[in-house]
Formats: sequence, structure tokens, C-alpha cells
Amino acid sequence: MSDVTRLLDAMGTGDRQASAELLPLVYDELRRLARAHMANERAEHTLQPTALVHEAYLRLIGDSNPSWDGRGHFFAAAAEAMRRILVESARRKQRIKHGGELSRVELDESHLATTTSDERLLAIDEALERLASDEPQAAELVKLRFFAGFSIAEAAEILGLSRTTAYEQWAYARAWLRCEIEGGD
Repeated sequence: MSDVTRLLDAMGTGDRQASAELLPLVYDELRRLARAHMANERAEHTLQPTALVHEAYLRLIGDSNPSWDGRGHFFAAAAEAMRRILVESARRKQRIKHGGELSRVELDESHLATTTSDERLLAIDEALERLASDEPQAAELVKLRFFAGFSIAEAAEILGLSRTTAYEQWAYARAWLRCEIEGGD
């Protein structure tokens, strides 16, 4: 059992010291996730990767007795926490600066490496929530790929899927999201 897994198990039993010991072991990987998230954001985004890591970590350990099914589940939860923080930030900015007006945008794999506007991030998040209600595993795969920057192989491992199934679900989810975002009227 790795140190990370041991500490995650200890945190699940209420050991508060374990969370302090865990951070140095997972910090570099959390920074990589945060940089992947921030690579999709505007250059002038006010949230920095370090702040994103710290906020996500605080959310993860904030539960009275958090429990994770191993290292992969913990990092998937971290990726989800980071996604939620960025979406909350985008929503807050929309209310303040833009009156909440959203515009429809196209989602395709080439967007993984491009800048994400607040409007686009919110449109993707809303469509992703609808996908999650029908196809939760496909939605989780999209979150890990698009928001956390994991490869299909890494996301498949975290979700316990075969690579073939992950590729099939990725293709399905991309097509579903494209239709939902482009032609949702």
C-alpha cells in the first residue's frame, strides 16, 4: 500500500493529522492538474494554479470523514473540485460583468488546448450536467479529459474502464455534447 493510499484511508477514519501529511505527497500532481485546468483559461484569469490547488485541497479535506477508494479516486475528486471552482468563478463573473448572458459554442477535441471563455465554460458545464444525468460514466470521462487534462488511458484507469470502452465513450460524449451545445434549441 502506497503512502498516499495509507493516508487517504487514515483520513477516512477521522485522522486529521493524515491530511497534513498527505499534502506534500500529492502537491506536485495537484499542481499538474491545476496547470492543465488553467491552460484552458483566459490569460488574464485572476485565479492562479497555486490558489486553485489550495482551494480544491481545502474542499477535499473539509468533509468530516472524507473517504476515497484509492489514489485514482482522490485525484478524480480533486479534478472535479477544480472544475467546480472554475465554473463557480465563471458564473460569478458572468453575473457581475455580463448579466448572465450565455452564448452557444462548439466543443471538439481541438478545444482542449485552446483558451476557454467564461461563456464557453458555462455552456460546456451545463451540457455536461445534462449528460451526467443520462450517462454518468461518459460525463466523468469528459471531466477527466477536458477539465483535468488526463489522457484517455489515464482517465480509463481512474474510472476502471478498458481503453477501448474509454475511447468509445469519449467519442460518444464528444458527439453528444457537440449536438447539445450547437443545437440545443
